[in-house]
Amino acid sequence: MLGRMDTAQAGPAGRYEVAELIACLRREGERLAAAADRATFAAPVPACPGWQVRDLLKHLGYVHRWAAGYVREQRTQWVDRLSEEEILTGGPSDDMLATWFRQGLAELVQVLSAAGPETNCWTFLDAPSPVAFWARRQAHETTIHRVDAEQAAAAAGAAGFADPPDIDPRFAIDGIDELIMGFLARAWRRGPGSP
Repeated sequence: MLGRMDTAQAGPAGRYEVAELIACLRREGERLAAAADRATFAAPVPACPGWQVRDLLKHLGYVHRWAAGYVREQRTQWVDRLSEEEILTGGPSDDMLATWFRQGLAELVQVLSAAGPETNCWTFLDAPSPVAFWARRQAHETTIHRVDAEQAAAAAGAAGFADPPDIDPRFAIDGIDELIMGFLARAWRRGPGSP
């Protein structure tokens, strides 16, 4: 059983409590894995030109492990990560890919659930706490890629996927808030031409 975080001490992340974001991350990751199973790994991902479903699973499986590492090890500095090319050309073979993805998702959910309000680690956007940041960021990242996987499955002929995609409007608003108040505000503060 996963440990529960004291969300009263952690505070909200955007419009959601941390526990809600972790539950969303778990649910969206499971939906993504189910859509990937129905699409086949070779199915193209319409929203990610040049990617197949296997690339989506490798990308997100790596990102989940990368994020979990910051929280679990309380890394307070940026840690270099693999390039996207290295991620997509490496990783597990197709016969292990679905299991590997699900293991990374479960690890991230467990790490976030077990983290306490005193957890300190590197983040790249403002948030009430590092755990709140990583839970929110990964819930949104996973939701977007769940939609990508469902669109790939629908394009491959699998039935049962909503068009437009099924996303809670309140959660979509929170994602827009993260984009504008987080990513765009960060870029604005850095100025034109900054990395």
